[in-house]
Amino acid sequence: MSKSSSELGARGEALAALHVADSGMEVVDRNWRCRYGELDIVARDGDTMVFVEVKTRSGIGFGTPAESVTYSKQLRIRRLALAWLDERGSPWVRMRFDVVAILMTGDGDPVISHLRGAF
Repeated sequence: MSKSSSELGARGEALAALHVADSGMEVVDRNWRCRYGELDIVARDGDTMVFVEVKTRSGIGFGTPAESVTYSKQLRIRRLALAWLDERGSPWVRMRFDVVAILMTGDGDPVISHLRGAF
């Protein structure tokens, strides 16, 4: 990832974390890593653990941000969620997988879409 795309991603993840918190969820973890990859945001929504994939784009020339969460990416996020829960000794919880898609517009106002239960 180039410096500009990593900066775009970091800005998007920060915006997504604020959005998740503003929507009433508690952000429990960010950028958690293990050998399988990385979870962007883990949040608690009542009695449900929510694993949030954040996708940020500066344009839609290669599709919308949400469209980049492919089936193989979904499988990897599910595996990561189980690893995260296993590390904490709590594998039996209600789970949900959300996508927060952020499109950075030319005027500086990001467009944020929160797809709850996306997969």
